[in-house]
Amino acid sequence: MEGKQVLLTGGTGGLGLGVTPAVLARGAKVTVPYRNEQQVDRLKNQLSAEEFGKIRFVAADLTDEATVQKLINDMGRVDVTIHLVGGFAMGETHEYSYQDWKDHLQLNLDTTFLLCKYSLANMLQHGYGRIVTVGSRGAEQPAGQLAAYSAAKAGVVALTQAIADETKGTNITANSVLPSIIDTPSNRAGMGEENADRWVKPAAIAEVICFLASDAAKDLRGAAIPIYGNI
Repeated sequence: MEGKQVLLTGGTGGLGLGVTPAVLARGAKVTVPYRNEQQVDRLKNQLSAEEFGKIRFVAADLTDEATVQKLINDMGRVDVTIHLVGGFAMGETHEYSYQDWKDHLQLNLDTTFLLCKYSLANMLQHGYGRIVTVGSRGAEQPAGQLAAYSAAKAGVVALTQAIADETKGTNITANSVLPSIIDTPSNRAGMGEENADRWVKPAAIAEVICFLASDAAKDLRGAAIPIYGNI
């Protein structure tokens, strides 16, 4: 990814703490949209001053189409889009509110559509691109109390595979990773730490994402790669 223009959403989040340093280490020029200044500060504490200085931060609401379009247009050229933004929630289907359902699909699936739509248009203009999205184990193995999350992530995978089919014959690829439980501070706080040593580490997911975002992965299209850790 040396010299590539990379749009990295969710770069300040729990998974981003593993992915952002890995992308920077590969020489990319990184744009990170954000909504929370505290998370930017948290990322800053994880990076050297030199690394942090290489990131272009842009305040942005990725659920707003005009904002996403401007974000990508302002970059000029997008070589790689890595979309980490998402959220996790649980609830019995018969008790889950319709508003929560819509909010969950907006955060996980709608943002993926918007980022992919405008990134893809940019990549087609330049004849090159790598799109990497984050699905979930739940996309292929849905579990009880995870209906909204599993449906949204299954949609992310299907959308990514449709883009991969649309871009056959080009130098643009689209692939997904499917993590199980990610070892992040928020997951430890919300789920306890009893089996946290078996959860998949952000740094491990980052290695797969960076491969999919590289020139070396030019022949990998529409893949949904499981990264389950030891559970």
